[in-house]
Amino acid sequence: MKRILPLFPLFLSLIVSTSLGGDEVDLQILSEIRQEVEQNSQIEQILSHLTDVHGPRLTGSENLLNASRWSMDQLREWGLENVALEPWGEFGRGWELEKLSLEMTEPYYTPLIGYAKAWTESTEGVISGIPVLFNPEEEEDFNEFKGKLKGKIVLFGDPRDVGLGFEPMAERYSEEQLEEIRTARVGREGHGDWRRRYRAQREWRKRVGEFLRKEEVAVVLEPGRGNAGTVFVGSGGSHEKNGELGLPAIVLSAEHFGLLHRTLSKELELTLRVELASRVLEDDLQAYNVLGEIPGSDPAVSDEVVMLGGHLDSWHAGTGATDNAAGCAVMLEVVRILQALKLQPRRTIRIALWTGEEQGLLGSKGYVERHFQTDENGKFTDEHEKFSAYFNLDNGTGKIRGIYLQGNDSVRPIFGAYIAPLADLGVTTLTVRDTGGTDHLPFDAVNLPAFQFIQDPVSYDTRTHHSNMDVYEHASLSDLKQASIVIATFVYTTAMRDEKLPRKVRAVDSD
Repeated sequence: MKRILPLFPLFLSLIVSTSLGGDEVDLQILSEIRQEVEQNSQIEQILSHLTDVHGPRLTGSENLLNASRWSMDQLREWGLENVALEPWGEFGRGWELEKLSLEMTEPYYTPLIGYAKAWTESTEGVISGIPVLFNPEEEEDFNEFKGKLKGKIVLFGDPRDVGLGFEPMAERYSEEQLEEIRTARVGREGHGDWRRRYRAQREWRKRVGEFLRKEEVAVVLEPGRGNAGTVFVGSGGSHEKNGELGLPAIVLSAEHFGLLHRTLSKELELTLRVELASRVLEDDLQAYNVLGEIPGSDPAVSDEVVMLGGHLDSWHAGTGATDNAAGCAVMLEVVRILQALKLQPRRTIRIALWTGEEQGLLGSKGYVERHFQTDENGKFTDEHEKFSAYFNLDNGTGKIRGIYLQGNDSVRPIFGAYIAPLADLGVTTLTVRDTGGTDHLPFDAVNLPAFQFIQDPVSYDTRTHHSNMDVYEHASLSDLKQASIVIATFVYTTAMRDEKLPRKVRAVDSD
């Protein structure tokens, strides 16, 4: 384990007012939080259990259920109450990989780097043969292949130029980049353009898949995004109860796909041997979130709730270390710290470990629908009125540099007070800008204060996000310890405020 720098510095430079906007951070409690992390952190053990012991955690899989139960055991051991697996609705079928063998046997022998897409079928035993290049640009190109692909191994796609790797794989935000984030306007630029491109690509791949199924191909091999053996893998079929599994499909490393493509293009003898065995789980189509509470101590506000959470499910090529065992480990560590210090927050603190996030924020959406909306008109419940805030962590292993205000500028002075004594940890940035793609969004959609933290990118986009390299070794324990201090401060201070966090002012239509 790498030696980390002490996290318990003197606060000589912090003896300043931290009551901006009427909020005060308890510096004595903050020093105790820092000391607990420095001396007794459990981040390493928690992260290793979620990843090394429980492995990949696709929603609906036995691995995810086992990780959920282990997390519940930890919450109970630390003294949390109302620990439960709460169903959020029907997810559909689980899927697990049982075997994958991928080899080139001619012109010489070599194992190939590749990973099966989730929710795809098994091959009919071992498939051996010469692959066929298949890369249509439009549907008219399908005609060339009609009647020629039955039982074949199909190479679908073009080889990629992976480059020589001169760009750094990991980075931290510079002060200039943080300033750009700090001064950004409300909203997310280019998001609509990305969605349009994604939908067009998805529709094209759907048409290709329908054609290949009709032609009864044996297995499809595709080039992966990434380099140096990193393979990014997602789903190839439907998890829904009445949906269709995808054809057997494997994503290869860009380097090995290029090898096969070049060999075929030279009309050299090339033979592959492939076997893919997967299992579909249909005994329980429901899915569950993990919940636990530290009850509030002040009768006047103990029924009000401050939440923290992250998603426990992952993709399957790695062990979901940075997406998002890291976030869950931090949140588990936060409630452990609060319990170890025997703190008594005024409001109830509730932790949630979500599932189904990778398929569309399904677990958090289900929770919000169950707890805050009661009818088809979206009428809010009493729980909605009693809700103070939700804090989320789900952008990899990087240390926290600030927080997105999600368009709620009224919390700026409050969070400004929160981060003042955390500046020595690199937490300096507040931005009104919103960020998407994770579990704070369903809360925000019903006008509840919900926030995702700004994190250093590290190698999240370049190496680990949804890839075979999303494993324990690519998590930074020192960064996760820093995040534990930051989030424990945010959660505890919010639970101790005189008032709930303010909500965004929504425009009211006039007659």
